Amino acid sequence: MSRVNVEIEEEPQERRIDICATCTRCGHQTESYGNSDASVKRCLVLMREECPKGENNFYVTDYEGEYYD
Repeated sequence: MSRVNVEIEEEPQERRIDICATCTRCGHQTESYGNSDASVKRCLVLMREECPKGENNFYVTDYEGEYYD
């Protein structure tokens, strides 16, 4: 198991902000509604579950968005 950094982007929508996470190793992306700590964590969990290479990595981020707890 490796530690893989993930880039987080806020994607403003009409009535909400969504979170998009991108794996820095392979470019795989996951998305979550909202912009809270839970939304970011959900993206990281989905990244692990959906890894297109079948790897069992530990995904981390240094994201400190406006609403990140």
